Amino acid sequence: MVLAAQSQRLPPPAPAGPAAAGSLRKLAFPALGTTCEVQYATPGGSAQAAAFERAAVAWVQAFETKYSRFRSDSLVSRINRAAGHAWIEVDPEMEQLLQLCDTLHFMTQGVLDPTALPLIQLWNWKTAAPRVPSTEEIAAARRLVGWTKVQRTPGRIFLPEPGMALDFGGFGKEYAVDIVAQIALDHGIANALVDFGHDLRALGTPPGRPAWHIGLEDPQHPGTPWASVALSGSRGIASSGDYIRCFKIDGRRYGHIVDPRTGWPVANGCMQATIIAGTCLQAGILSTTAFVLGVPQGVDFVQSCPGAEGLLLTEKIRAQTRGFFQYVATH
Repeated sequence: MVLAAQSQRLPPPAPAGPAAAGSLRKLAFPALGTTCEVQYATPGGSAQAAAFERAAVAWVQAFETKYSRFRSDSLVSRINRAAGHAWIEVDPEMEQLLQLCDTLHFMTQGVLDPTALPLIQLWNWKTAAPRVPSTEEIAAARRLVGWTKVQRTPGRIFLPEPGMALDFGGFGKEYAVDIVAQIALDHGIANALVDFGHDLRALGTPPGRPAWHIGLEDPQHPGTPWASVALSGSRGIASSGDYIRCFKIDGRRYGHIVDPRTGWPVANGCMQATIIAGTCLQAGILSTTAFVLGVPQGVDFVQSCPGAEGLLLTEKIRAQTRGFFQYVATH
């Protein structure tokens, strides 16, 4: 996980009144199952800040309302309820997201599959009494998973088997981070740090500092950073790991990241994958894929993506791409 290291945490702005020259403002609101935060500097003062905050919050709320599987009235939920018996009409915005799913599924070699929800629900780490599913249950869930099974025509989508389901949780939060960063730029805000549940996008630099400093969590000591990275310009950073969201049975740990190609939680010894890339979406997709692939395949995969750098941690080793440590300052 990436987090703002306490020693590097940037000071919040005053809660009221116009921001002083060179100070940061902070926007925070709950959405997408997490806390969404934006730290930013506004050359245009309070009016510019208010306009940006209204636009950012409104977009995120609309995105969640339309695409969250946890909302019964969302478009995604309507598509899922119609699985096996009806086509559902979709608008151009949803068409673009479905085309993005095509790209991500291909790019990750099937590691990211937007139809993997039956497997995710089967391996429910949040339940009061987690259990290991039977071989038959896993096989049945796997039969409902497969992005290539989804049927689409212009303006319509159909999930052909009852029980199939879409879930944009594998990339939705990171996608939203990048959109909010673009909304900031559209409002004349060139220096901002967008942080949605520790998926981040940095723009420019904070006032009076050379870079935004982001902590890298030590998976063997959750909540404690082992290093920090310095980001400036326009970069995204995201981490994937299963050392917190998991359950244990008979001494074996089962994490929340399920490989849809096997139907089982990832168990390759990797504890965390952190990626720095041009966008938060790219960083998030690469971190999940690298985590599933493990060492050394995950490092090789990230290395093959221009502009991306990554680090994979196991209990014994730190494996990184050639340029990752240009960003890192160890404590």
